[in-house]
Amino acid sequence: MNFENSLFHAQALDQADVLNSFRNQFFIPQVNGNDSLYFTGNSLGLQPKAAAEAIQTELEDWKNLGVEGHFEGKNPWFHYHKFLTENAAKIVGAKPIEVVVMNQLTSNLHFLFVSFYRPSSKRYKIIMEAAAFPSDMYLVESQVKFHGYNPEDAIIEVKPRAGEYALRHEDILNTIETHKDELALVFFSGVQYYTGQVFNIKEITQKGHACGAVVGFDLAHAAGNIALKLNEWQVDFAAWCSYKYLNSGPGSVAGAFVHEKHANDNTLPRFAGWWGHHEDERFKMLKGFIPEAGAAGWQLSNAPILSMSVHKCSLDIFEKAGMENIVKKGQQLNAFLQFVIEEALQSNMTIQLKIITPALPERGCQISLLTDENGKELFDYLTKNGVIADWRNPNVIRMAPVPLYNTFEDIYHFGQLLKTYKK
Repeated sequence: MNFENSLFHAQALDQADVLNSFRNQFFIPQVNGNDSLYFTGNSLGLQPKAAAEAIQTELEDWKNLGVEGHFEGKNPWFHYHKFLTENAAKIVGAKPIEVVVMNQLTSNLHFLFVSFYRPSSKRYKIIMEAAAFPSDMYLVESQVKFHGYNPEDAIIEVKPRAGEYALRHEDILNTIETHKDELALVFFSGVQYYTGQVFNIKEITQKGHACGAVVGFDLAHAAGNIALKLNEWQVDFAAWCSYKYLNSGPGSVAGAFVHEKHANDNTLPRFAGWWGHHEDERFKMLKGFIPEAGAAGWQLSNAPILSMSVHKCSLDIFEKAGMENIVKKGQQLNAFLQFVIEEALQSNMTIQLKIITPALPERGCQISLLTDENGKELFDYLTKNGVIADWRNPNVIRMAPVPLYNTFEDIYHFGQLLKTYKK
């Protein structure tokens, strides 16, 4: 696509956008009485306008029905997680039996590690990216220690080459090959939170399996952002949060994926709870855990209805918009953002920025900008002028134009702020 850095061109792109009406379904935070330029959907997505009504529906059933809301409510709570499954599965490219909405992200990953990280004296090592999101670093470290291994020995981190910021795909595959005889698990993020790099999930999974390892992913920055085909790619397990690109509220309920090849494997160890017990016998209160088929068998507790109600209304928006349209627009927004940034750098020599996010297709909605020593000053200037972006120490500004509510005009106005910035 050929771009022009003009308001007319940006508005024309918005008028041609098949998703342009969806912005009206979200509340846009205000700064100085105007809509902000909100570019932090990779950290916390905006509130759907339908969220309050969704919560109120469940509050009314609770008020009027009490415990009977489990079976007599408008959306019976006993089955509530099922109302989310199909649309959540479409977002990650899975079959409904492979997906369940439950708990929070790191909790889900710990429970999945119980089943899929099964170290032996020969195979006990885990390969992951260096400088992963802290939750993943702590997760893997604690799991390794729980099994009696030394993290310095058992965890193999793949690092960027000297002077580079992103990982080279061949380095990931070569590391897997090098350690194949000792490898129990390959565990990566789908999108690296700091750089915005999209990892090649398909080929990483293929390589891990060829080397005899289990392969899982943290999709916190991938779900709702990039095209995913977890079933087709044969990923063993994955988990994601719902409060970033999935717009379901701070700390909201998360999702989990278990491939259908494991759906009925009751020999897999797991930490069981009564909501994962076979539904037909759940209320018999008998000894002996019989798991539900598929990912639902990893549930522990009954559904957190209020947060799930918001997640449901967000998933309904995704269903109407279509992931194909979302991914396509996300790439267009990203390309326009890069174009605007590069043009601003050419016309304003006082700004020193470097894009450290790889080019498409190794990129989703996010662009990460490496700044100089005056980067925080630039960030504060942008904030004061209505830009809500994300500062990551020591010197990176993360920006994520989200297809459901960001516009090309948003990006144009951001570029104008860069052009007029003075130290």
